[in-house]
Amino acid sequence: MRRLPNPQWVSPQRQALTLEFVMNETSYQPHPSLRLLAALLATALASCSVGPDYHRPTVPTPTAYKSATGAETAAPQLGQDWWQLFNDPQLDLLEDEALKENQSIQAAMASVEQERAAAKGIMSAFYPVISFDPSVTREHTSANVNVNNFSNGSTFTNYLLPFDLTYEVDIWGQVRRSVESANAQVRASQAELEVVRQTLEADLAQDYFTLRSYDTQYKTLSDTVATYQKQLDLTNVQFHAGLESEGDVASAEALLDATKTQQLEIGRQRDEEEFAIAILLNHAPADFTLAANALDVEPPVIPAGLPADLLLRRPDVAEAEASLAAASAQIGVAVSEFYPQLSLTGDAGFESIKSSNLLDWSSRIWSLGPSVSFPLFNGGKLSANLDQQQAVYKQLVAQYRIQVLSAYQDVENSLTDLHSRADEAKDQDAAVAASQDYVRLTQLQYQQGLIDYLTVIDADRTLLTNQLTAEQILNERLVSSVLLMKALGGGWDGDKPPPAH
Repeated sequence: MRRLPNPQWVSPQRQALTLEFVMNETSYQPHPSLRLLAALLATALASCSVGPDYHRPTVPTPTAYKSATGAETAAPQLGQDWWQLFNDPQLDLLEDEALKENQSIQAAMASVEQERAAAKGIMSAFYPVISFDPSVTREHTSANVNVNNFSNGSTFTNYLLPFDLTYEVDIWGQVRRSVESANAQVRASQAELEVVRQTLEADLAQDYFTLRSYDTQYKTLSDTVATYQKQLDLTNVQFHAGLESEGDVASAEALLDATKTQQLEIGRQRDEEEFAIAILLNHAPADFTLAANALDVEPPVIPAGLPADLLLRRPDVAEAEASLAAASAQIGVAVSEFYPQLSLTGDAGFESIKSSNLLDWSSRIWSLGPSVSFPLFNGGKLSANLDQQQAVYKQLVAQYRIQVLSAYQDVENSLTDLHSRADEAKDQDAAVAASQDYVRLTQLQYQQGLIDYLTVIDADRTLLTNQLTAEQILNERLVSSVLLMKALGGGWDGDKPPPAH
């Protein structure tokens, strides 16, 4: 014998029902069928919701981030427009435009609208379905069928104005659990919208800073090319004067050409970043141009707060939990299918063979009655469906925990990157300063005839490499700051609706 699901999942929500029949100011004794209907309604309305009530799964939560300094344990002060911390007006304009025009945002917003509409559709099951189906039919009865002692066939017109009512009583909470699941899906789609929004904002900021870094490197290479061209011209003059060898001229030319090649490559990479930004802004690459401007900004200081607070700030974690809550409610829907289903059907209206008296009170018709459906045998379909929903829930529990741990990892990675690259920047700045001193010394020694020209070229090449590396490290620090802001939830508040842009 099949056993019903665990009774501990039943949570009664009692409702009172009072039926009073009054007609012509006298006590009216209802028909036995109506007494049965009233009893069924009373039982139905003393309803309950089967299935488990959702509770957030436990996840190991550290007391502090391993990579955070003491000052970084303060709560992060991030607003929705977190990129304004960089104080770059051009970036502010690009972010605002992207939030208005980006098509991924539009698609995610449409997804939220779909889930809301779906939830409204499921909520309609709380209400009865009423339809109006008038008809006019011309009929002829058989002369060979004796009905009420009339043996002759007859032809007549039948006028019918019926109102039909169908209502499935939500005894076990199947509809309530379905609505609970649908509302959770709405929350998941809203969190997904915020995930798309934050991804867009972070991607745009990274592309912007990378493009500005290429602008900076391109300017450095342009200045270096100009310097190397002067050196080549001077070397040529000295060669014709017999003061330099042909090898020195060839070395100067090779250094200049190699630097021009680097400049062209940086220009190509810069173009690709500009194309990427154009797409994020919903522009064709050919219709979008961003004027060159060297990078001149320092990463802001961003406290990370405590790991326990991260679960309330990450929209991807909120999305995973909302999907989990929806799956939990679907278990209740699957459990409710093991229990009897009660439906009420009724008809009322007017019927007559004459249109002249169709609306007379004597032409009224009505019927009302309940029906109960018991699932006796279905080949294990209901059990299989319940097992499937429970397995989906287990899967989403694991995915939720993975999402939480990944959120902790994102913050740890960003903090580690910021600290390491800040140290790298200090060392690299020192390397640039030392390279500049080295270039000055080699040029002085070369002029005094103490060293050959290859030493000068080596010093120039070392300085350029260190300058480009310093500029790349600055970009990496800015990108790490962007990723940290994203890892911290980008100022999102799950209790508030997303802002309108």
